[in-house]
Amino acid sequence: MTDLRTRAATPDDLDTVLAFWKTAAEGTSISDDRAGVERLVGRDPEALILAEHGGELVGTVIAGFDGWRCHLYRLAVHPDRRRQGIGSALLAAAEERFVRLGGRRGDAMVLTRNETAHHAWRAAGYAPEETWRRWVKPLVD
Repeated sequence: MTDLRTRAATPDDLDTVLAFWKTAAEGTSISDDRAGVERLVGRDPEALILAEHGGELVGTVIAGFDGWRCHLYRLAVHPDRRRQGIGSALLAAAEERFVRLGGRRGDAMVLTRNETAHHAWRAAGYAPEETWRRWVKPLVD
């Protein structure tokens, strides 16, 4: 896709991103609120990567690096813009960031029920890690 631009989100983008996720992202997260996304961008200003086409937000990915592991979250592309290379461009930007920071392997949070996403992640070279299971504990109500 020509004229596709990827860039780090700024605080001014956050309301747009939250509204975008309601349309483009599968499922919800405990951190899908203004305070949660503000913490992310405040702590790591380059972690939330946006894709824009003609000034319109068409995709997002969170590329979090904690110094040990590279984590991918919220890869979301607008439903009307899928299969146009936007997800690939976002993953390329995330992976470039990880390599620049010294990361060695990326992992992605992908909903088990999201078969469409499974195909996209496999096409990007990712595979399920069957020997691990994610364990969670909510820290707040």
